[in-house]
Amino acid sequence: MIKSKKIAGLLFAFALGTAGVFAQTQQLPQQQQQAVEVDVSDEELSKFADAYQMIRMVNQKAQQEMAKKVEDSGFDIQRFNEIHQASLDPNAEVEVTEEEKTKHAEVVAEIEGMQGEFQKEMESAISEQGLDVQRYEKIAMALQTDTELQQRLQQLMQG
Repeated sequence: MIKSKKIAGLLFAFALGTAGVFAQTQQLPQQQQQAVEVDVSDEELSKFADAYQMIRMVNQKAQQEMAKKVEDSGFDIQRFNEIHQASLDPNAEVEVTEEEKTKHAEVVAEIEGMQGEFQKEMESAISEQGLDVQRYEKIAMALQTDTELQQRLQQLMQG
């Protein structure tokens, strides 16, 4: 597996808040989470679980394609990530050549060009399960704070 996880943030900031929201479930301190009350039937939770699994596959494919774009440009993934982090943080002190800046900007533009396709695939994965994006997001938000809902989802995904 390529070290493509870090560049995932570049693409998945746009990702409907879906996979990212679910992944953050365990990471946010309780006091910062706002409880979202949602009634979710077992059938709807099953649809959510199926959509989530499909989105994870799209996510993996996207990460692989992004990593390939980075590597095809001649960048080492780790170096690209350093430059990218520095481009996001004005206080970061990373020495970057003009050539690297130019190449980084080109790769970012290519990756951003791929985002629309991946977003469509994720939206399609959600609608194929009979949910709309807003409902999917609402369930994903509820999963951040609703431990009972989290347990129900885990049981569904394990079963």
